[in-house]
Amino acid sequence: QVQLVEYGGGLVQPGGSLRLSCAASGRTLSTYIMGWFRQAPGKEREFVAAISWNGGTTDYKMSVKGRFTISSDIAKNTVYLQMNSLKPEDTAIYYCAARRFVILTTAREYDYWGQGTQVTVSS
Repeated sequence: QVQLVEYGGGLVQPGGSLRLSCAASGRTLSTYIMGWFRQAPGKEREFVAAISWNGGTTDYKMSVKGRFTISSDIAKNTVYLQMNSLKPEDTAIYYCAARRFVILTTAREYDYWGQGTQVTVSS
């Protein structure tokens, strides 16, 4: 089992920044892929970014490339999502997720999920 807890959501103005954290515990994590997904009201959960634990491989949703950065700190068992130049359309509940070995971009392919953290971008 892998346990995931997200931190760092909140209310921010358009153009602002937030950093989300995901603390992981449980099994040896070195073979896991860590992903961030988001879900806005009335919409399906969508892929945002993912990273291998050693940080060697990353992937991003096209609309967040250049604005969001995913990173990992193996010593702290924590994955981060730095979000800059936030837009109202980034408003959603953000979830951390984990799966083994290969980065995939569909939610159903991930085995473990955190409880989610709300991000609201509004003036």
